[in-house]
Amino acid sequence: MLDLHRLVLLRELSIRGTMAAVAEALQYSPSAVSQQLTLLEKESNAVLLRKTGRTVQLTPLAEILVKAAEELSNTLERAEAELHAADTSVRGRVRVAVFQSAALALMPAALTMMKTDHPDVRVEMVQKEPEEALHETWSRDFDMVIAEQYPAHAAPWLSGLIRRDLTTDAIRLAVPDTFDGTGIGDAADLPWVMEPRGTASRHFAEQSCRIAGFEPDVRFETADLQAQIRLVESGNAVALMPDLVWAGRPASCTLLTLADEPRRTIFTAQRESGVDWPAARAFLATLEQAAREMEGTLSVER
Repeated sequence: MLDLHRLVLLRELSIRGTMAAVAEALQYSPSAVSQQLTLLEKESNAVLLRKTGRTVQLTPLAEILVKAAEELSNTLERAEAELHAADTSVRGRVRVAVFQSAALALMPAALTMMKTDHPDVRVEMVQKEPEEALHETWSRDFDMVIAEQYPAHAAPWLSGLIRRDLTTDAIRLAVPDTFDGTGIGDAADLPWVMEPRGTASRHFAEQSCRIAGFEPDVRFETADLQAQIRLVESGNAVALMPDLVWAGRPASCTLLTLADEPRRTIFTAQRESGVDWPAARAFLATLEQAAREMEGTLSVER
């Protein structure tokens, strides 16, 4: 009989790449992880790991066990969900990964509603970039991710994740009040602020500028949208910003609608095996309500 705990450790190694990363994620020592995997090799009577320099590589036999560990983990998660669904009360913990503008615009209202409607549910939130958060939700670090997808830039798709769209918001050109142009082409010679390279918003912004016929002078780079707003307000930069950053307050700079009126999609993703968990289901319903109420009040009027 193979030990389920050791199978899970092998799956974690396939996801995280090194024993040190597995140890850090599960709060073990690297030597303890190594010892457990050595025991798994003895139990299975198979070579599961090969050393390649300072790292290890999973063998084809190990990949078979990783697939089995994934199926067993999903079965256990579904069983837990069914067990909790049989309880008349909604309680438990929901671990959520969320990107910045959703954390500012959606989470406060959703958390307030949860505190009133489901006081026995503990919601834990960590701010993460969407692509990283999607992978970590798939690998079971989180129960749910709130992520974003920009036009012509598909978010990563991971097998076993269920996606549901929450809302969309317009992306506009944010410029200082002294700007006298009418569109993105008029900002060709101005300094820009954008998120770091590799993010979906950066890809979208650069492509929008190139389609307009120029390479943007990205003088400022920050993932903090509040810092971007301050740079635009102070007349030091221009930026492409989604409307969600203005949720609950009027815009503090001039916003120009782009010619093709692009919109960003905000969505949630959960593991298929965990969607029936009552606490997660309650939080998703609350998020959807918060998104609907936000849509009714979102305004970019100054």
